[in-house]
Formats: sequence, C-alpha cells, structure tokens
Amino acid sequence: MARKSEAPEPRIIRPDDIDPHHNWARPIQAPGHNQVDFEERVNFRRLHDYRLARTRSALAQSGLGALLCFDQHNIRYTTSTVIGEWARDKLTRYSLLTGNGDPYIWDFGSAAKHHRLYAPWLHNDHCRAGLLGMRGAVGSDITLFRDAAKEIKAILDAEGVGDMPLGLDVVEPPMLFELQRIGIEVRDGQQAMLMAREVKNIDELTLLNMASAMVDGVYQEIAEALKPGVRESEIVALATGRLYEMGSDCVEAINSISGERCSPHPHNFTDRLIRPGDQAIFDIIQSFIGYRTCYYRTFSVGRATAPQRTAYRKAREWMDKAIDLLRPGMSSDRIAKALPKASDIGFPSELDAFGLNFCHGLGLGLHERPLISRLNSFKEPIELKAGMVFAVETYCPATDGVSAARIEEMVILGAKGPQIISLYPAEDLPIANPY
Repeated sequence: MARKSEAPEPRIIRPDDIDPHHNWARPIQAPGHNQVDFEERVNFRRLHDYRLARTRSALAQSGLGALLCFDQHNIRYTTSTVIGEWARDKLTRYSLLTGNGDPYIWDFGSAAKHHRLYAPWLHNDHCRAGLLGMRGAVGSDITLFRDAAKEIKAILDAEGVGDMPLGLDVVEPPMLFELQRIGIEVRDGQQAMLMAREVKNIDELTLLNMASAMVDGVYQEIAEALKPGVRESEIVALATGRLYEMGSDCVEAINSISGERCSPHPHNFTDRLIRPGDQAIFDIIQSFIGYRTCYYRTFSVGRATAPQRTAYRKAREWMDKAIDLLRPGMSSDRIAKALPKASDIGFPSELDAFGLNFCHGLGLGLHERPLISRLNSFKEPIELKAGMVFAVETYCPATDGVSAARIEEMVILGAKGPQIISLYPAEDLPIANPY
C-alpha cells in the first residue's frame, strides 16, 4: 500500500539548542558506526529537525522569502537527502524551502522515487524529478531552466512568498536569468545557509568526532609505513583504502608532501620517493555521514634536524595560542590578531599567505563560517558560540629553505572552552621509524 503524502509533524527544536541533555563536562562520544538499542548514539531524526529549525531561523532573519539551493551541503542540510559525491559538482539537484513550508527536493527521477519510498520526513509530492543543464552538457536550449523557474515561482506564490526576494547559493547562469526574467528578485542566500550551519547539535558533533577518530587510526598506519623508498602517492593510496574500509563516504582529498616540496606548500601530492631525514606533511580530508575532517600532521622520517624542530615548535606555539582563545563570546578578530603575520612566514601580504595560518568552520562543508584569518576577520568580526567547530591550521617554514611544519587540530567549542578531537599526538614533532 502506498504511503500517504503527509510527512509526520516534526518535534519543536529550538534553533540555538545544541542538546539540553548533553553534559559538557564529559567528552563528545566517538561510538561505533552501528546503531544499538542499549545506548543513544546519533539520532538522525533529531539531527534533521535541528538542521531544519536552524535554517528556518536564519531564513526568518534574512529578509528572504525562500532559499533555493544547488550547493550539495545545503541540500543535505535541509532535506537529509544525498545521492553520493557524484552530484557534488553537477549543479543538477536542487532544493527549495520557504518560510511557511516544508522542504522540496528535485533529483534524478529514480532518486526522487527512492526518496518517496525511504525518506518519510519529506512529503511525497515534495520529492520531484528535475534536470537542468548539468553544467551546460544538456545543451543551449533553455526550456528546462524556464520550466523549472515557472515551477519554483508557482510554489513561492502558493506559499505566500512570491513577492519576496529569493535566496540563491550557487547556480548555472541560465537558471539565474530565467528566475529574473519572470520577475523574481534574486539575492545571495549562501550567507543565510552558512549562518544556519554555524552551530552544531550533539549529533553533528558526534559525527565529526567519529570522522576524526577514523583519521586518528589512519595516521598510526601512516607513521608505520613512512620509510625511505615509499612514494607520496602510496601513502595516499594507503590512507584512502583504510578510510573507505572504516566507513568513509567520501575521501575528498589527501595532501602528501615531502622533502623539498614542503616549502612553499603546494597542497597536493606526487609520486616523489620519500628519503631519510625528509619532513613529510599530510592533510586528510574525508567525510563520515557527510561530516568532514581537515586534519594535518607533519612527520620527520627517521631523524629530525634542528631547523625542522625549530619550525615545528613555532607552529605548535601559534596553534596553542589560537586554540586557547577559542571560547564562547570571543570575537573572531581577537583570534586573528593572535595568528602569525604574513611576514612571519616570509610572504609579502596576507593575501599571499592566506590558507596557511587560519581557522575555518567545519561541518558538512570543508570551509564553513566562521572563517578566521588576518585577511578578513578584522573587517567582519563574528562572535563565537558554543557548538561551533573549527579546523585550526598553522604553518612555519624552516630556515633550511625546504622543510616546513604544518599542524592542524579539529576543535569543538564547548560551553566552557575548546575540546580538541584530532587526537593523533602532535605536541612535539613526531619522528616516523627513528634510526
């Protein structure tokens, strides 16, 4: 028998409520991946209700009537649907949420049918077949965009927000033009979505901690494998395989950098052979149930030189100083002021040095709000709140001209201060397979 189209009434979740039952004096859980009946782990329906409440609250404050999203992280946040990382760069799935209604999702027809069968938190008639340009691959005929714009306008009118501005995150230009052609005022909706995603509830924090625990284990295997004669690409293969074995749903990128490639930082990997005395830098970017890690570690292979140790000590000092300031009520410009200047690491401007010493929000997206750096935070400071999650990154080149230290910690802002969840040891420079 077909399921009724009416979705169940959601529980009322306060948008600023992380979890009234969570005890901040205890560590965040890092449970196994299976659900069990003898302890509460991740409550996915609570997670959906919370994310939807946060989005509605941000929408109410934005002056927008609705949010039309093509960003896959925003779609997952509001609809709790996903069809895999394949869709990440296609711009063909989209969702709509008005201030007065429930989420709509447009997907490949077969995926929309799957949602109607297995996503009872959505209305049946809100899961629809849709297809736009697939980044231009469909061709220059604008019929698909025109029909989609008319369908969206009809929903906006039916839900009483047809005369209000529409928030949009990312889009193919023909879709934007068709929305404007039929009289819709389009504004930036990404800021409203990022505002919604700033503060994580206990389920999001648990998923982030579980994802981090997976990387803890991978770094142990990297440390054991990191010997002369191993290629950078072999470490990438090892880490990628282990992450998928442990349950990762996307290994987005792994930086693997060694020897003379460490300075300047190239943010990629090659087939370079690792040699005795090299420094080796890794960044593991992957997700578990959508929630991402950004987690750097630096090793010296076999032995470490004095310049390598000095650079690492500076990077660690900068790291610890920044983390100590991550507290609810702190303003992001004060943290930015504590970060090293571009000139401290040999760069002529903060733009040239961006991405080496900064903090960025972490969640479904790799870079979420707040993003704290000397480039942007003095102009637009943001007050930190309990439940925010940061990746704190520091980088210091060594005086030998080739080595460098790169450290990154994943940090949850608890009610009383920071909680580090990236636990592979990094207080001192790790030496892999010492001689």
